Amino acid sequence: MKLVKGKIHDKTFIGILINKETQVLDIQRAEEELYENKSGPILMVDGIEKNDKWIEHLEQIIHWSEKERETVTFIYDLKDVILLAPIERPKKNIICVGKNYQRHAQEMGSLTPEHLVVFSKSPTAIIGPGENICLHSHITKQVDYEGELAVVIGKKGRAIKEEDAMDYVFGYTILNDITARDLQANHQQFLLSKSLDTFCPIGPYIVHKSAIMDPNRLSLKTYVNGELRQSAYVSEMMFNIPQMISIISRGMTLEVGDIIATGTPAGVGKGFNPPKYLSEGDKVEIEVEGIGVLSNSLSS
Repeated sequence: MKLVKGKIHDKTFIGILINKETQVLDIQRAEEELYENKSGPILMVDGIEKNDKWIEHLEQIIHWSEKERETVTFIYDLKDVILLAPIERPKKNIICVGKNYQRHAQEMGSLTPEHLVVFSKSPTAIIGPGENICLHSHITKQVDYEGELAVVIGKKGRAIKEEDAMDYVFGYTILNDITARDLQANHQQFLLSKSLDTFCPIGPYIVHKSAIMDPNRLSLKTYVNGELRQSAYVSEMMFNIPQMISIISRGMTLEVGDIIATGTPAGVGKGFNPPKYLSEGDKVEIEVEGIGVLSNSLSS
């Protein structure tokens, strides 16, 4: 099940992909039609908060839409929908994990971390698929990409045990942890270099966890102008998803809609000799098996 936040005819809506992922069904309009319910979710987080009950509800809507497709006016062709970031403003900063792939740590000249490396990225940096990433050339000359699998939290919790961690996952999406490497070096921290406006593309969909039985088997690839730069499997992460959730939640409450970016594999621009930083007009595509492709271009 793939969920989207979309825009069509100047109307923003939460939708679900149907008909072999070629069309999008407006969930709120469907609820009004099917259940006479005019209080359906406007924000993705509103639906996620209902978790399994919402998924069961959506399955009923999909079944109904398949029978009534010829008469439903709020099913749109995917190609006509402008896709937005599925979660535009989580309750807290995006939680990011660093150096979680050994070969990436090595290409950055770092030792393999003994403990989970965690930093944050401001939610004001979020943009959706297809939107332009700003180069901010007045303050940085070293804009880099980092393709990542992102975990969307579906249930509030603290001190979550590792064996229970997956119960707190709602689903998965793709995140590009854009970084200004020179700012990262100058300021000796991650927040500013990773939180410039537009530096957090997310999307194109949120895939419910029921559609991805084993996230460790997912492949992740990043292309720049068609050139393959990153290629890895999630199983290569040094800290897996349950471990990350357990460690992060030891003293910090995870909330519905929180996003955990799980780290990037080797192949970032800085890792090449000479480095391959991004330039105006470059196109970055991140493909995660079972989720889709997050595509954004660079502009001044």
